[in-house]
Amino acid sequence: MEYLQYLIIIVILLIIALAITKSKRKDFKLQVNKLVNYLGGKDNIINYEVNRSRFIVTLKDIEKVNKAAIQKIGAQGIVEIDNQLKIILGSKAKQLKKYIDDLK
Repeated sequence: MEYLQYLIIIVILLIIALAITKSKRKDFKLQVNKLVNYLGGKDNIINYEVNRSRFIVTLKDIEKVNKAAIQKIGAQGIVEIDNQLKIILGSKAKQLKKYIDDLK
């Protein structure tokens, strides 16, 4: 009887953990969609790559970028060189590239 109670508790905890993980993934996808919009839309993105913690993106028109909004969603810094942005995102940079690959 006691083992059954422990089993039920473990199952409930697993369900809660899965729900939290799924929620975070959904939030991250929403953040990625916002970032793409803040970069001027997917048609404005020519090329992108990840270099450690930096997301490097080459754009058609740098004037379409909303840098303040990008920083609000978690960028630790933004460096602009000609039509290229280097966005410092930390460990999220690799995940971001994967999700943008899926969008394109």
